[in-house]
Amino acid sequence: MSIEQRLNYHFKSKTLLKEALSHPSLSSEIRPAPPDNQRLEYLGDAVLELTISTHLYHRFPDLKEGLLTKLRASVVSKPALASAAREIKLGDALFLSNGEEGSGGRERDSNLADAFESIVGAIYLDSGLEAAGTVILHLLSSQIDALDPSNAQGNSKGELQEILQKITPESPHYKVLSEEGPPHNRTYTCVVTWKNQELGQGTGVSKKAAESEAAQAALEARLWES
Repeated sequence: MSIEQRLNYHFKSKTLLKEALSHPSLSSEIRPAPPDNQRLEYLGDAVLELTISTHLYHRFPDLKEGLLTKLRASVVSKPALASAAREIKLGDALFLSNGEEGSGGRERDSNLADAFESIVGAIYLDSGLEAAGTVILHLLSSQIDALDPSNAQGNSKGELQEILQKITPESPHYKVLSEEGPPHNRTYTCVVTWKNQELGQGTGVSKKAAESEAAQAALEARLWES
C-alpha cells in the first residue's frame, strides 16, 4: 500500500509529496541539494494548529481559552504526531541520507513528527485548507477521541498554589458556593480566594472538578497581579 493510500489522499503534485518526505540530511550526500521538508513543516504546523483549534472550539463550547490551549497542545505535540505517523508507516516512505537511516532515522520521533507536519503543509498547498483538515482529523482521530478536559485541568490547583506561594506562604482556599440537582447528578459551584480576595469561580459535576475550574479561572484572570 502506498503512502497516498495510507493517507487516504492522492496528490495532484507528486513534487510536493516528494519534498514533504525529503529529510534535510539528504543535503549531505546529494549535490545540488534537493528541496527538503523544512519549509513545508513550518507551514504544516500552522495548518495543524488552526484545524485542531477550530475543531476544539466547536466541540467544547464551554471551555475557556486556557483549557482549549492545553488540549490542543496534547494533540499537536511531537509524541502525538509521531504516534500518528507510525500508524500510517510514514517512516517507511521517508527519503533519508544513508547516515540518518543507519542511525534509526525512520523511527525517530522528531523525524516522524516533522514529516507529519510537512505532509499536512503539502496537502494544504496541493488542495487547500478543507482537504488538509479532513486528513488531519482522520489521522489524529485517536488522539482527539481520547481528549479529556478534566485531565487537562487536573493540575490547575497545583499551578495556582505554586504561583501564589512564591508571593506569600498563604495558600488559596476553596469553598463550595452551591450544590444543585439530584444526588446522582449534582452540579457544584466553587470559589477560590486568597488573602481575602476572590480569584475565580468554577462549576463541575464534583467538588474536585469545580475546584479545578475555579483554579483555572483564577490562572486566566490573574487578579493577584492587579
